[in-house]
Amino acid sequence: MKFLVFLGTVRNSMPPNPPRLGLRVAKACVAQMHQGDHSAELIDPLDFDLGSIFKPHFAYAQGKAPAQLQSLAEKIAAADGYIMVSPEYNHSMSPALAHLLNHFGSSLFSYKPSAIVTYSAGQWGGARAAVGMRTFLSELGCLPVSAMVQIPKAHEVLAEDGKFLENVDAERWTDYFDRTLTQLTWWASAARNQRHEIDPHKLVKAFKRDPSQRNPP
Repeated sequence: MKFLVFLGTVRNSMPPNPPRLGLRVAKACVAQMHQGDHSAELIDPLDFDLGSIFKPHFAYAQGKAPAQLQSLAEKIAAADGYIMVSPEYNHSMSPALAHLLNHFGSSLFSYKPSAIVTYSAGQWGGARAAVGMRTFLSELGCLPVSAMVQIPKAHEVLAEDGKFLENVDAERWTDYFDRTLTQLTWWASAARNQRHEIDPHKLVKAFKRDPSQRNPP
């Protein structure tokens, strides 16, 4: 199965120290997924030029979206599940992650599961950000699994390449990741099988005209 690991930060300066702490976490998620028969691709928002004026992928006429947006839209549609990696900003999820995800309609994400991974340089591991992410991801259509990963003091757990540092219990951390990622892959497999049996987009039409389509009669 195919998974996308979305990194939710564009900061490349200090604080916190070291910079780009979330990149370590995202790389660790990719490595954990590659231990099985699955593929995982890291999506780093710094690799995308989204422009200063917000215009989502679905606002473009068919075939007219910028190449970067179109390529990512196709990857989102083809993926079986998602891992969302976020720091905590004012007790909320990363605005960089929300900004990137908001460029794509929920029909690309829907009927697939997601996993929430948060981190911090401090002691809380971004746990409060994870609370709001549940609501956000549910509305996006990729319902998060119940288990989550929180990594406090991530710089004391992971090296720059995403591997566990020598002074930590790598086996215990791997088991901790596996609890969440096993739930993710189980639900992703179940959802993929059901999508092959019944196309959910034919049962429930996506809202593609305007927000009033969501209104009650």
